[in-house]
Amino acid sequence: MWIAEARGRDNWAHTSAILALVANVNRDPKKTRAYKPSDFDPYSTREKRDEAIEVRDLAVLKDAFLPASAGQAGTRPKEGR
Repeated sequence: MWIAEARGRDNWAHTSAILALVANVNRDPKKTRAYKPSDFDPYSTREKRDEAIEVRDLAVLKDAFLPASAGQAGTRPKEGR
């Protein structure tokens, strides 16, 4: 099983190098930075954030996306009537 994973990692290393090459040839150097093969490689380790995302108040999202009550699900007041 570990041989298959090693082969997959090697294949992705090769593929991501080609993808980075194609992306860098077609990019605008004034607008974007140069791509690295690790940008396209799903097996490459990404840098982790130093600080966690802080969740402050989910009530705003709940009000926006959840209906006020189960009986009113999917009903909105119609404008102009």
